[in-house]
Amino acid sequence: MKKLLIGLGVILIGAIAIINQRATIAEKILDRGLEKRIVTNRINDLDDGLHLALCGAGGPLPGPKASGPCVAVVAGTDLYIVDAGTEGVRNLSRMGYPPGRIDSVFLTHFHSDHIDGLGEMSTIRWASGHHAEPLPVYGPTGVELVVTGFNSAYAQDVTYRHAHHGDTVAPMSGAGLSPRSFAAPKIGELLKVFEKNGLIVEALLVDHAPVHPAVGYKFSYKGRSLLITGDTKQSSNIEMLAQGVDLLVHEALAPNLAMKMHHAAKNAGSEGLAKIFVDILDYHASPAEAAQTAKNSDVGHLLYYHIVPPLVIPGQEKLWLDGAEAIFPRYTVGEDGVSFSLPANSELIHKTASGL
Repeated sequence: MKKLLIGLGVILIGAIAIINQRATIAEKILDRGLEKRIVTNRINDLDDGLHLALCGAGGPLPGPKASGPCVAVVAGTDLYIVDAGTEGVRNLSRMGYPPGRIDSVFLTHFHSDHIDGLGEMSTIRWASGHHAEPLPVYGPTGVELVVTGFNSAYAQDVTYRHAHHGDTVAPMSGAGLSPRSFAAPKIGELLKVFEKNGLIVEALLVDHAPVHPAVGYKFSYKGRSLLITGDTKQSSNIEMLAQGVDLLVHEALAPNLAMKMHHAAKNAGSEGLAKIFVDILDYHASPAEAAQTAKNSDVGHLLYYHIVPPLVIPGQEKLWLDGAEAIFPRYTVGEDGVSFSLPANSELIHKTASGL
């Protein structure tokens, strides 16, 4: 009994010592973690090729693993972003892609959930990358209005940050956004909108009526290709222009689950919300329709993104797919942090991360 009491006493003293020292321990862990986080650059670890990561896998509805639509593409050592939804730039940092390395942003269309993170993305990129020129933003006609609005909204913030940090951190010449507008492509056309260091980016018309113009983007680099649809319903134009791409990143909305939300809203007396859940059915592709496009286009892999409704409970993914997995079995249902690598001049498709 005496030995037991002595043993318990030693454990108690040790526990008290650990509690008393926990601030010191936490500080050491924090110091190491901060230093590692600051120097982390996922891009430096990538082999030459075309790489994609979801900085936002969702749409306008909040989801635990699906932030606003945002796709990061790395070609060689250059970082590009397609759409700038809520939380996207913060997820970039969590995944180890420095926002200061963003070369350009490509907007698919101007729905709020695809642009609402643009101001923060521009600011963090500017303040952390010591850029002497504004962030280029490519998009169809109308992108000028979006860019002008964000530049106006952030004008005072820019002044404050420059006054506080000076040219060493935030040179005025690099503040804000710069529009790069192009006319909407025609049906059957891939319109080259960007070329740099072996990368070619081409825009294609998608069907998101009444939203017009709305486009997707095809990225091609050293024998590899990926196509990001943006918001669209099932489209023969996508099917034609996605032929043989390595990775098809296709939006999808599950009609069966949207109708459940419609009935729930109606039963709760929310007629406006109930109408929204019916209205959205006619300008988004279902998971099965996206799978059929992937099959008909003979793509290497299908990555679902812009997941609507968000997946919030176990087993919901099966309901969301609603049989799509049988149409095209080479698929991944996206969530924040999912990433793929397409090594240069090969046929390999590697899934390199399953989420944050």
